Amino acid sequence: MNKGQKFSTWYFLIALLLAWLFADYIYKPYMESRSEVPYSDFLAELESGAIAEVNLMDSRITYALKPTSVDKRPIVGGIILSNKPQSPAVKSVVRIPDPFLVERLLSADVAFSGIAEKSDLLDMLMGVLLPLLPLLIIWYLIFRNMRGGSGGGIFNFGRSRARELQGEMTGVHFKDLGGVGEAEVELREIIDFLKEPERYNKFGAKLPKGVLLVGPPGTGKTLLAKAAAGEAGVPFFFITGSSFVEMFVGVGAARVRDLFEQAKKKAPCIIFVDEIDAIGQSRAHTISSNSEQENTLNQLLAEMDGFNTNSGVVIMGATNRPEILDQALLRPGRFDRQIQVVLPTEEGRLEILKIHTASLPLDDSVDLKAIAKVTPGFSGADLANIANEAALLAVRRKAEKVSTTDFDLAIERVVAGLQRKTPLTPEVRRKVAYHETGHALVACFLPGTDPVHKVSIIPTAKGALGYTMQRSTEDQYLVGETELKSRMAVMLAGRAAELLVFSEPSTGASNDLERATETARRMVTEFGMSARLGPVRYAMPAMTYLSGASENRDDLGSDIMDLIDEEIRALVSEAQESAKGVLEEHEAVLHEVARVLQECEAITGSDIQDIIRRVEGVDPPDHNPDPLPIPEAAPTEQEAQGEPHGASC
Repeated sequence: MNKGQKFSTWYFLIALLLAWLFADYIYKPYMESRSEVPYSDFLAELESGAIAEVNLMDSRITYALKPTSVDKRPIVGGIILSNKPQSPAVKSVVRIPDPFLVERLLSADVAFSGIAEKSDLLDMLMGVLLPLLPLLIIWYLIFRNMRGGSGGGIFNFGRSRARELQGEMTGVHFKDLGGVGEAEVELREIIDFLKEPERYNKFGAKLPKGVLLVGPPGTGKTLLAKAAAGEAGVPFFFITGSSFVEMFVGVGAARVRDLFEQAKKKAPCIIFVDEIDAIGQSRAHTISSNSEQENTLNQLLAEMDGFNTNSGVVIMGATNRPEILDQALLRPGRFDRQIQVVLPTEEGRLEILKIHTASLPLDDSVDLKAIAKVTPGFSGADLANIANEAALLAVRRKAEKVSTTDFDLAIERVVAGLQRKTPLTPEVRRKVAYHETGHALVACFLPGTDPVHKVSIIPTAKGALGYTMQRSTEDQYLVGETELKSRMAVMLAGRAAELLVFSEPSTGASNDLERATETARRMVTEFGMSARLGPVRYAMPAMTYLSGASENRDDLGSDIMDLIDEEIRALVSEAQESAKGVLEEHEAVLHEVARVLQECEAITGSDIQDIIRRVEGVDPPDHNPDPLPIPEAAPTEQEAQGEPHGASC
């Protein structure tokens, strides 16, 4: 709990205490003392001589009773708890026409006087304000400590919540980043302009108002923005897109205005809005209107048009959903420059690994080039996680240095998940072994597939009973139709092995079917790889950087939809038959690999190739060699943690 939260808790407790004291000692006695009674009770008490004083008003009569001599309280242990005289009780009664009232008061020898009706206003105000006063105190004390980004309370909701850092305080420079490629080159120009604006003004060049960093998650968009501020040495305003949006209409627009006012005073500077899609979503094709979001976006558009191009204020945004941004936000004059921050190449991954392993005691056997080669598609965040997991594994096995085995297990843990210690029953182990062996053998014999790195029947925390790990040896930018069909055959090879050996499939192939069906759907609806449907796109635009299943357009006819389903079914069935044919041709290898896998629980791609040579007497198809082979007798993750697991192979 931070200091502000502690103060808020104390304020709340104090407010509750004050409210209780007020209600018990002020409000309650006041209301009890002004109890209203019937007119008949007033006359009865007047005749009995219990009334001490009467106040007459136009519409009401208030009177005080004579005090009793002693407050009758219970006696406990011979001690009277209270012996104080009672205060006179004040009662109120509605006045009715009574021509004999004055005579009654005179005969009862009661002092009476007339009071102006304005005292009723005081009673009304007290009746309204007294119940509300505790609530007002609580409201003030609670919201008094609600702070915006730059201080203040509830009345400062419109203040910007951006955190301001000086350039050197970001602690990040381009030398601390790796794999950003061309993004660094494009940002260098903006940094030079912020450092030496005169050189650009001499040629009439204008500084881009906005720079949009676009790329998949984990590629370092936020780090790039901080590095740009660190290199330029200018103030850096950091805020997220969701910080502008509030339930109160107009607050987001006020925060945008305040942010730009602060930035103009600190120019030259950089404003960085992370996840800008939270406020920059397109206003077109929206079913319901969000007034607060639209007002905030309109204010942002107006502010970006309002300041001078050479004022030295650069707004940078980051998003991984550029397809949903409003076109008015992307036009020249606002975000003039879009920088693609893509997944790192092999050289970029090597740079990132060097940065994240600089503080690790690496063993001489660790080859960062080999690790970078077998991790295509990994982002900078993934590689940082792998380096950290490898270090943790080395600590668990009480090693002096981080070895190749640690990195290998770290990659498996990131991809497949933590290995579970609960063993499988013999029957389930046998089915899982044949299932995974089917994947591995089809990957070995079909062209255009990635080489098999490891096959395991050890359950993982992600729910898999086993896994077959393939590792690409190069970055792939284009995939052909033949390669896609081979990949689908590898996906369905586990199901094909179950059909071949056990004559029935199991539920273990559900995820394989899902991935194979999605691949076939994309081949038909996105890639135009259907002879019957032709080179036509039938899918809706998908997220550029966020994975997700594509959906068919809603304007397609039923005959086209039926034809799409038929083509998908044909591709999936063809892939399963192709995998089954490969396994029937190499059935002897299938049984031998499954037997070894049941004994050892985990084998490498090299082990499978040796079995193929021993059983069939021929060399397996020439795949690119695995650049990161598992050492002989490589320990499982449990063994790396000092716990033996499984048979010794």
